[in-house]
Amino acid sequence: MNNIIKNFKTSELTDTKFVHPVKITYTQNGKNKAWEAVKSFDSVAILLYHEERNAFVLVKQFRPPVYLNDSSKLCTYELCAGIVDKNKPLEQIAKEEIDEECGYDVPLQNIEKITSFYTNVGVSGGCQSLYYASINESMKTHNGGGIHDEEIETMFLPIDDFRNFIYDESKAKTPGLMFSFFWFMDNKSNK
Repeated sequence: MNNIIKNFKTSELTDTKFVHPVKITYTQNGKNKAWEAVKSFDSVAILLYHEERNAFVLVKQFRPPVYLNDSSKLCTYELCAGIVDKNKPLEQIAKEEIDEECGYDVPLQNIEKITSFYTNVGVSGGCQSLYYASINESMKTHNGGGIHDEEIETMFLPIDDFRNFIYDESKAKTPGLMFSFFWFMDNKSNK
């Protein structure tokens, strides 16, 4: 992915669509406290294993918050994922994200739930539901890349390279991605 970033600025967030900054006040053990947080959507993420390539399918994209904190990171390496902003079963949202971002039409019965966990617990505390699907080229319907103005690139990470990849600090990646690799090795590898 060849990103050229210009005119990167920050400003006050008003009229929000996806995140809502809030101040939380509460009493804990008799002491009044306050916390700044962001109310946001929950999400789904999917570990995709490509059978013919013996590789994980990852998505790469520019993430402004990562760039804000480290301008050397022009893209992040992530699982296929999306926010839960529709009144649909989570597996259906996962299926739609696989199609939109990666271009594969995966039957619902092939999408397996791994677990759910909370992300960014100090700021948003959103719940992410993690899924797994095995794919092959017969399921490929288009090149993916996201919808609207998303600029998502897919990449294949050979199974044998996963350990070097997760410890390569030059690549920005998410904890869910790294956890899912180890889950795969414990539950799917050589089975």
